[in-house]
Amino acid sequence: EVQLVESGGGLVQPGGSLRLSCAASGFTFSNYAMSWVRQALGKGLEWVSAINSGGGSTTYVDSVKGRFTISRDNAKKTLYLQMNSLKPEDTAVYYCAARRFGASTYDYWGQGTQVTVSS
Repeated sequence: EVQLVESGGGLVQPGGSLRLSCAASGFTFSNYAMSWVRQALGKGLEWVSAINSGGGSTTYVDSVKGRFTISRDNAKKTLYLQMNSLKPEDTAVYYCAARRFGASTYDYWGQGTQVTVSS
């Protein structure tokens, strides 16, 4: 059974930090590019960041550049998102998603973890 399980969300004050994790199982994690996608209440999905299968290439949406860092540990089959200098507009449910090389859509999604940035 394929599973992507996010953890690490919570309530944090503006300017604070959180580290999200996404534990993968049931598929060959190292063969997949991974992304973080978020959804704020009442809004659509927003792609946040991506990392290639080997971990050597990363991309970010402009609004998080310089504040968020995506990384992965293929030996542990785990994806991470280090979030620093958090802002209230970062409040959302954060999902991890897996995509095979060359695929146009995501193959697998996690259940999401809530991040709330508020004083």
